[in-house]
Amino acid sequence: MKPNQQSQVPAISPVDIRERTGSINTAEIISVLKGEITALHISQAFSTEVAEEITTNFVGSPGLKERNDGVPGQYVGASHYRKDAATYFKEVENARPHVDALFGNLVDPVRALFDALKRELHKQGVELRLARSEHGQANVCRALSWSGSGTFSLDPHDDVAQVLRAGNDYEISAVAHNTVAALNFYPSMPEEGGNLRLWSHKPTVADRKSQGVETTGYPYPAAYLEAVPSREIQLKAGDIALLDGGFVHGVTGQSGNGKRRVLLNSFFGFARPDLVLWWT
Repeated sequence: MKPNQQSQVPAISPVDIRERTGSINTAEIISVLKGEITALHISQAFSTEVAEEITTNFVGSPGLKERNDGVPGQYVGASHYRKDAATYFKEVENARPHVDALFGNLVDPVRALFDALKRELHKQGVELRLARSEHGQANVCRALSWSGSGTFSLDPHDDVAQVLRAGNDYEISAVAHNTVAALNFYPSMPEEGGNLRLWSHKPTVADRKSQGVETTGYPYPAAYLEAVPSREIQLKAGDIALLDGGFVHGVTGQSGNGKRRVLLNSFFGFARPDLVLWWT
């Protein structure tokens, strides 16, 4: 642990979480993108039948891999985390058939949201598209299952550091100066635990440096967050959570009842006032 890790006192930022049941409202999503609300939790946003089939397809996917980037778990798809653009987009292309196969013949709820938001933003003179480079184009989502044990299945972290430090060959770096929104669909949830915990703290570059997480945003020590208030979002299969990924958040430990926590994850945000990028 660095000597100055305890000296930095985290600033408390107000958190505004909206929770409701039912269909997606694109205006609320845009409110998160613009930093007007911190998080949105929609219960029963997609059907249990769709959730179960996606879970079955994930577990049986020939594209299922173990993570090797220091975060425990399995995945189908590709992540930009700690990768240069050439590596990321190559992995995206290789994983695309496996990501598409997660949905089989279903109506893909992620793409449905993406398309609805695209139409709404277009009316406002804003283009929404998948991030791209000379190496290719991002997938609409990736599937993840955490396997960490203890207090957290996924330790407290922020999603901005990795975007800010992604590098000049990534167009997503520009999004880090605005809101990096993290979008999660939950096809499977354990009976207990596996919830999303959100701390009232949005770290600065100086905060990250003080904790030695300036390039990754992962993980923030428990001692650093001890005095910071937090809220927990109770999640069930069929739910959607959307949050400002600049706030520190984590996943609570889950009970060993056999059900795994599976989610479909994407990131998106304003790169310019007239452009929103979407990636994994």
